[in-house]
Amino acid sequence: MSKFLLSAIIATVLSISSIQAQNENEDKNSSFQNPPITMETVAGSRGVMYQLLVNKKFISVPKLGFFSVTNANAPWEKEITPDIMTQAHLTYSLFKGLDVTSGMQYSPVYGFRPVAGLIYSYATQNLLVIVNPKVDIADDLASEGLALIEYKPKINEKFNFYSRIQGLYGFVPESGNHNRSYIMLRAGLSYKEFSFGAASNFDWYGPFKHNENNFGIFGSVLLF
Repeated sequence: MSKFLLSAIIATVLSISSIQAQNENEDKNSSFQNPPITMETVAGSRGVMYQLLVNKKFISVPKLGFFSVTNANAPWEKEITPDIMTQAHLTYSLFKGLDVTSGMQYSPVYGFRPVAGLIYSYATQNLLVIVNPKVDIADDLASEGLALIEYKPKINEKFNFYSRIQGLYGFVPESGNHNRSYIMLRAGLSYKEFSFGAASNFDWYGPFKHNENNFGIFGSVLLF
């Protein structure tokens, strides 16, 4: 089995005529809100899976931000090495919804590697879309694409239906060989900052696409 692992603008004005502009900036700052951190755990047939998603902007420099996704799979079998993947990027906003990124990615197979890419994000009260293509800029270049769609339509005053599909595909452009991919499916309910329900994870590893699946239940929370 294969081995497993973000404007507030502060203005200082010296002339009396600019006090009104300063107040307008302060109002803008007070209304600025970063997206929450999403933390999720799945318990299923294969084992326990954990995911942490961070997409934040620096309040004082709103064009700059931080994006990170961490996934960890820990099978019930004690002898199997956990599967851990994490990425951490500084982001720069080109325009609303599109950022350029640069940072690092870690996996047990490749270790720490420098990466660069793009992040497109779109969010409404009920819909979240994230697309993150990136390229590993080490000598043995690799490419990877992440996509996430989350939909939470309102059911009543207390609950929303919760659904999410998330996928990743990684390969080596020179050879075309597959290295890592997954599909995550979620369906359940949301109450305030909490979501829970049924979960399915489909994972593939290496050039021969060794498959491991996990079916179970999930719980997630939004951390503001």
